[in-house]
Amino acid sequence: MKGTTSLISYRPHSSQSPSSTDRPAATTDNNAATHYVPPQRGFVASLPESWIPYAELIRLDKPAGTYYLFFPCIFSTLLAAPMASATPMQILGTTGLFFTGALIMRGAGCAINDLWDRNLDPYVERTKFRPIARGALSPKKALIFTGSQLLAGLAVLLQFPTQCLWYGIPSLLLVTTYPLAKRVTYYPQAVLGLTFSWGAIMGFPALGVDLLSNHASLEAAAALYSSCVAWTVLYDMIYAHMDIRDDVAAGIKSIALRHEHNTKTVLSGLAAVQVALLATAGVAAGAGPIFFVGTCGSAAVSLGIMIWKVQLKNVKNCWWWFKNGCLLTGGGITLGLVFEYIAQATDLYKSGNDGH
Repeated sequence: MKGTTSLISYRPHSSQSPSSTDRPAATTDNNAATHYVPPQRGFVASLPESWIPYAELIRLDKPAGTYYLFFPCIFSTLLAAPMASATPMQILGTTGLFFTGALIMRGAGCAINDLWDRNLDPYVERTKFRPIARGALSPKKALIFTGSQLLAGLAVLLQFPTQCLWYGIPSLLLVTTYPLAKRVTYYPQAVLGLTFSWGAIMGFPALGVDLLSNHASLEAAAALYSSCVAWTVLYDMIYAHMDIRDDVAAGIKSIALRHEHNTKTVLSGLAAVQVALLATAGVAAGAGPIFFVGTCGSAAVSLGIMIWKVQLKNVKNCWWWFKNGCLLTGGGITLGLVFEYIAQATDLYKSGNDGH
């Protein structure tokens, strides 16, 4: 994920980054890195040297993207659980499979993105030392590795009920087309939202809820999916601000550039849409007060704080809110859904009504 790009012809791949004479004047930051520095700490740093480019390719050292892909899956699983009368063990098992799938498919998506952008990444400060861009991995090796990831993702998908296969396969088309969308529109985040939010549909069939024969579940899934699309556009708009100077210099389009002077207004609108659609999903699913207070309320508060606090001209601050806003908003929604599931599983609402 990075700022959207205008249609630029690919040059033959080289093991070296473009020379300064070929490159448009990008950032003037005096702190810009001039050479690649291998990871010095963390899990990736402990890997054999030959493995590090592959770990960097799938962003193993930056798990925020995996969390963003996983959260819609757990949202839909917990929202569908009362409809399916799912047990806690069923929910845990399904959630574990979804997390494994999110880890694999997020990595595959990053690799596909880097293959498409291999001649563009060297122009952007934040991406110029990615493995393919700096020549640590050839496109052929990256492509083979990506194929193995997609096969692993298919293996995970096959662990779900058969109907999940038919719901899951269309998402592969979105995974491969997102990098293309960045070349033709200022709003590739909409395509990214359609891609990253797919899990908001998958939790229902994963627990045996047939969306095509259950009108209420279809409404709930559609509203939840749309809510997650709005969330994706929101957080990726903040992410795009990290590249805004390089995007201008390189002639790259982005949603951050398109709305540079009214970003917070757009973010506020997206947050309102996200929370409204989340509430709509709860109504369709027959959720109770805990959902609306805990899930919708926490989302509204966390999004409001993030939009208020984020400093869009500060790269580090944008990154902090992108990384931690995921856990604040996604975690709050998840906790609200967990308590809603417990309330329904223990007949808390019925007991309250009987007391009156």
